[in-house]
Amino acid sequence: MNLRGRLALLTVAVAAAPLALGACTGDRKVVGEGRQAAPELAVTPAEGARDVPVSGEIGTAVKHGRVTDVRITDDKGGKVEAEPREDGTGWVPTEVLQPKRTYTAEVTVTGEKGQTVTRKTTFTTQPKTSKPAITSTLYFAGNRTYGTAMPVTVAFDPPIPKEARADVQRRLFVKTDPPQPGTWSWVSDGSQVYYRAPDFWRPGTSISVRAALEGLPIGKENVGDADRRATSKIGRQVALEIDNATKQMSVIRDGKVLRKLPVSLGKPSTPTSSGKMVIMEKHDFTTFDTTGSADPYVVDVEDAQRLTWGGEFIHGAPWSEGDQGYANVSHGCTNLSAANADWLMGVTQVGDLVTVKGTEVELGEGNGWTAWNVGWDQFAKGSALPVPAGLAPAPTTSADPGAVAGGGSPEPQPSASGG
Repeated sequence: MNLRGRLALLTVAVAAAPLALGACTGDRKVVGEGRQAAPELAVTPAEGARDVPVSGEIGTAVKHGRVTDVRITDDKGGKVEAEPREDGTGWVPTEVLQPKRTYTAEVTVTGEKGQTVTRKTTFTTQPKTSKPAITSTLYFAGNRTYGTAMPVTVAFDPPIPKEARADVQRRLFVKTDPPQPGTWSWVSDGSQVYYRAPDFWRPGTSISVRAALEGLPIGKENVGDADRRATSKIGRQVALEIDNATKQMSVIRDGKVLRKLPVSLGKPSTPTSSGKMVIMEKHDFTTFDTTGSADPYVVDVEDAQRLTWGGEFIHGAPWSEGDQGYANVSHGCTNLSAANADWLMGVTQVGDLVTVKGTEVELGEGNGWTAWNVGWDQFAKGSALPVPAGLAPAPTTSADPGAVAGGGSPEPQPSASGG
């Protein structure tokens, strides 16, 4: 959250006193040569600030030095743990602050010659708010193994207005080990925001996510609902490539084709979407119920893997095995034989990339986790904040992202449909 735009700024400047000019001599030196400027420090919230949101953080703007110590305590003397922002602009408490409490922050900056400046600020948080909370959903669970195309996704209901997206994005944190920096990108209607790197995640990468939104002012009328964390790993490469022209699915692991499977895609009246999708969830058994639609049906299916919010799945369809590899007869899903669908469930992972080409319609923005359905330059334009300089795809990347089997994901909320 950018407190500078909401709170007064407490600025403490410490500067060296000007030096007297020396007499003109044959060996005179430029006055002040080699002398290091004293550190300067600006801190927020301001001393005595009131009604600070519970999402408040300690803002630090430093010149000629670096922050070497930050101590935050509550009005009972308890220590408040905080984590530094990567850009050095502040410290974010690891837990949301409590309403109507007083906190004290003491910040120390050390200059290049060892000079130190320490300043203290005391502020009080606002009472518990009655503003309605925007519901957020983090689609990245902890202790899982995801595919190499897995975006970190946060969904919002209602959507985030454009003017509030920068504040929200500043409270979304991703750390990767080994480091593989990326950026957030908003779906145009503000209902979802995705985080990914320019290239697919490297197998074995650990990803830690924090959506620190509880109590965050969002526009004038709303606040954030919760503070969520999750850490998971990336598995080995797996990708699925589905070609409508051949009615075949290529299953690729670590750059090698494991199998080619015959498929039946959506019939002309209900075509399958073409584009780059990500497996969102996996079900050994589920029921497709489209009651109330223009084409109502209820059918039980096995080995179903969701690709879109609109209800496109890969699943076992023994009733269409005679058409698989030859004709499209589904309601938009990718039909496999019962045996092939069962085998595929043991290979794929939530977060694997699925590429479909040659069908009658294109994948719509936000219909699923569509972070990879655009190139990097277009993806980066969706950020509400400046994108770190130098972020770009590597000259050569693996064409077939994916992950090992197993694990799972939080289940998207819309009810299943398909065919």
